[in-house]
Amino acid sequence: MTVPLYVQIRRQFEAKILSGALPPGSRLPSEMDVSAEYGVSRATAQRVLNDLAEAGLAIRRRRHGSFVADVTRQINLLNFVTPAAAAKGTPGRHEVVSARIVRAADAILTLPGASADTAVVELVRRKLNVREEPQSVERHVVLFAVAPDLLNENLEDLVTLPYLQRRGVPIDSIRLYLDPVALDEHDAALLHSENGTPALMRRRELRADGGTVEVVTTLVRPGTAEFFLELPVPDM
Repeated sequence: MTVPLYVQIRRQFEAKILSGALPPGSRLPSEMDVSAEYGVSRATAQRVLNDLAEAGLAIRRRRHGSFVADVTRQINLLNFVTPAAAAKGTPGRHEVVSARIVRAADAILTLPGASADTAVVELVRRKLNVREEPQSVERHVVLFAVAPDLLNENLEDLVTLPYLQRRGVPIDSIRLYLDPVALDEHDAALLHSENGTPALMRRRELRADGGTVEVVTTLVRPGTAEFFLELPVPDM
């Protein structure tokens, strides 16, 4: 599957930022400059810079430009419950650890409302950055009835929300949980961390027609990200 051009351009910037070639505080090219250098539309250039900002690698300031942020990723938790942001995914590539169809009772995560014999798709992936360093471990359990061909997809690049929407699944709500955990031996090895290290796990549920169709957990490598919530201040 061909990698979209905006992703190719974004990955070039990611590589320069994470290698130190573009240190924190460096000014990034403007949308106009990116458009001219790579021969893409202004909308594509804007998406590249916006994706870098959403990944915590850049800071965008209106009328001032875009600048390289600190390499510790700044992650807005609202991105995981806002459909437009959740549908984009995050920069980097996935490494598939396992993928199978199992009974709900045997799955690695509990799918709320599913009976023990309900078929589900189970997917475990490790997210890597452009330097091939582990960022997170993702575990998905998806109702087989709504995703019977999921394992035929390109699992390295798959983002489940748009996949389900393309299949016509009527997602009506997204719920996010935050769970403090300690890394077990298996996850510590996947994340190149110490066994027992405290970590934060995000757990997201996608709901359709009142039932849960997917549960996904994301276990972030300790020390590589800061999480925040940012909301506009309403007019009083």
